Amino acid sequence: MSKWTDKIPEAAREFIAGRRLDEVECIVPDIAGVARGKAMPASKFAKQASFFLPNSIFLQTITGEWADNPSGAFTEPDMILVPDYDTATAAPWTADVTLQIIHDAQDARGAPVPTSPRNVLRRVVQLYNAEGWQPIVAPEMEFYLVARNIDPNMPIQPPMGRSGRRAAGKQAYSMSAVDEYGKVIDDIYDFAEAQGFEIDGILQEGGAGQVEINLAHGDPVRLADEIFFFKRLIREAALRHDCFATFMAKPIEGEPGSAMHIHHSVVDTKSGKNIFSDRKGAETEAFLHFIAGMQKHLPGAVALLAPYVNSYRRYVPDFAAPINLEWGHDNRTTGLRVPISGPEARRLENRLAGMDCNPYLGLAASLACGYLGLKEGHPPRPECTVDAYNLETDLPYNLGDALDLLEEDTALRDVLGPEFCSVYDSVKRNEYKEFLQVISPWEREHLLLNV
Repeated sequence: MSKWTDKIPEAAREFIAGRRLDEVECIVPDIAGVARGKAMPASKFAKQASFFLPNSIFLQTITGEWADNPSGAFTEPDMILVPDYDTATAAPWTADVTLQIIHDAQDARGAPVPTSPRNVLRRVVQLYNAEGWQPIVAPEMEFYLVARNIDPNMPIQPPMGRSGRRAAGKQAYSMSAVDEYGKVIDDIYDFAEAQGFEIDGILQEGGAGQVEINLAHGDPVRLADEIFFFKRLIREAALRHDCFATFMAKPIEGEPGSAMHIHHSVVDTKSGKNIFSDRKGAETEAFLHFIAGMQKHLPGAVALLAPYVNSYRRYVPDFAAPINLEWGHDNRTTGLRVPISGPEARRLENRLAGMDCNPYLGLAASLACGYLGLKEGHPPRPECTVDAYNLETDLPYNLGDALDLLEEDTALRDVLGPEFCSVYDSVKRNEYKEFLQVISPWEREHLLLNV
């Protein structure tokens, strides 16, 4: 076996131990969080240090169309993709022995490609590091297991459970509900173990067939990589048992949406202490500034946390999703929640992000808002101690409005990178324009003969 395998994580080495590695998938996450790249024989991968892909992959929309290049020219120059061996992990569902490796996108001079989502997140983390801070995140992943749906015109249905009945809603935290599709959960655990991923817990959420997976807290880039890999492994586990896994924000009418709640804390790199708590264990000014940054800049960041037209169907009162940017201690009706914890684990939970967001961009946008709050030093609005669903909304109503807010927030654009923001805007406006050309069943039912 080639020496490059000495650089990969222990779980990946254990996966290929005593077996011939057949294939390596060289991948890079695109704007949507879809894996793009090349698969090649392991023998060929061992002989090359990098490979090439056109930078236009970051201009591709979710429908496969190509957005306009904000820079004008569409010459499709190549990027150099360099393997990050720390990300090497198994693809245990494949017939052959296969590893996946995420690659970093660089230009011809070796500089990070600014439109690469992984580079956007790394850019934000480096801004924290330059201040002597290390951001820590803990994501929660919600998704639905649904019956196979091969006709987009048909509504999504819950999956059939082992009892022979379809999964039921309003069964949050029910162990029996999880057991209904226990074979899928078993494969998720098995795949995660083979890939070296740690699952903090799995539970039944409030929707029919809705599951939540919690991940242990850690470095933002590493956790974004894990979510990127998790989405694929969960889909593969579902397909093994004749159902689909979907990360749509709102796949089933009348059921709650799927979120990617993000818990944030910030550690001082010299002392190793959480900057949100003082020596006596009380909340610090930095904690309040972080919250204020969220309240000020999240309206502009929503375009990244809710990246599709369907995403805005999630922000409905009393459906377990926030409608504003109020904050409160242990208040799940607010968009910004302070969970119960000891001083060392004091953190802020951002409940706005949908599970349909690109994990790199969702984490980058949320961290960028907190970073700006720490730098600006303003106080937040007074704490909300009532039902925030009864208060006014702070959020845009659709993707077009969200993109306008992102365009207006120059401070946020500077943190994320102006070139990236321009490309993101072009991709998302293309998707929104294409959606507006689709006539829905609701319009045919209520408008065809009545207006």
